[in-house]
Amino acid sequence: MAKRPVMSFSLGNHRVGAGRAFLIAEVAQAHDGSLGFAHAFIGAAARAGVDAVKFQTHIAAAESTFDEQFRVKFSDQDATRYDYWKRMEFTEEQWRHLARHASDEGLVFLSSAFSVAAVQLLARVGMPAWKIASGERESGALLDAMVSAGGPFIASTGMSTWREIDALVSRLRNANREVAILQCTSEYPTPLEHVGLNVLDEMRRRYGVPVGLSDHTGQTAPIVAAIARGADVIEAHITLDRHMFGPDVAASLNVQEFRAIVDFRNALAVIDGHPVDKDGMAEKLSAMRDLFGRSLSPVRALAAGTIINEDMLDAKKPSTGIPERQLARVVGRRLVRDVSPERLLSWSDIESDHDKA
Repeated sequence: MAKRPVMSFSLGNHRVGAGRAFLIAEVAQAHDGSLGFAHAFIGAAARAGVDAVKFQTHIAAAESTFDEQFRVKFSDQDATRYDYWKRMEFTEEQWRHLARHASDEGLVFLSSAFSVAAVQLLARVGMPAWKIASGERESGALLDAMVSAGGPFIASTGMSTWREIDALVSRLRNANREVAILQCTSEYPTPLEHVGLNVLDEMRRRYGVPVGLSDHTGQTAPIVAAIARGADVIEAHITLDRHMFGPDVAASLNVQEFRAIVDFRNALAVIDGHPVDKDGMAEKLSAMRDLFGRSLSPVRALAAGTIINEDMLDAKKPSTGIPERQLARVVGRRLVRDVSPERLLSWSDIESDHDKA
């Protein structure tokens, strides 16, 4: 398959796919149903310096049944998974307040929808892009609702084969929707050997869209490596503290770790945005070259009239005297004045070619 040109798209004030990784702090259910905690996570994401904060919008009656099993039974507070989703719900007005808070903090507000009702709610709140969770790739009605709502897509592929990703990208392209594809492994936490950064290049070649990593390792190394490899989008879970309670804490990064990733991303953007001309830089550093270079210097005091041989000379800093590489031109010449080992040898210290003749 021929390599496709990578297409970029706008998301808030950002351009996804234009060379600078778009960083998403995923809150998911870390707020544990507390609206106050949800707002606290927005403030934490802003302090970390990320570009977007993302939640999940669950409406229990529209999404789940009493038959749904827990992925991780982490608490006795909820008798069923349905009860858990019910406890995670916020009202439409509360979602509006969260979105407004994120905007006030300069963050793009995102939330994954897990039902058509959730899509409709978020569309009314105002959703700049739609995140397709790894397990929702074949949720036809859900995808149709997102497509109808408009806007670009960010799709995780944690449980997908290439054929299934092909089908998803084709579906969104046929609907004239822009999309970014994220490599993801649906293990919490994901072991390093299952991260799969090798997939990024193939995704970019195969689809010609922005690509990135949805990370669940709980470590910074995979994210830093992905950014260094040119990832366009990074998504990782955020926690306020490693000691917090919840099913995703082990797969999350704290605020300081996110801040370190942001600093790396920004530094790399400066480095990549300023390519260095090696010859030009060497010219700019000529004064530094003089400091670090070496010139010929006597190894001991020598009297005028001495015929110089190689054993009488050493190379010392700086390089403002006779360059070390000119040793052959100096050997065999006569000194015209006394010289000391504390000073560099100069051309005026030795007989000239004319005098030698």
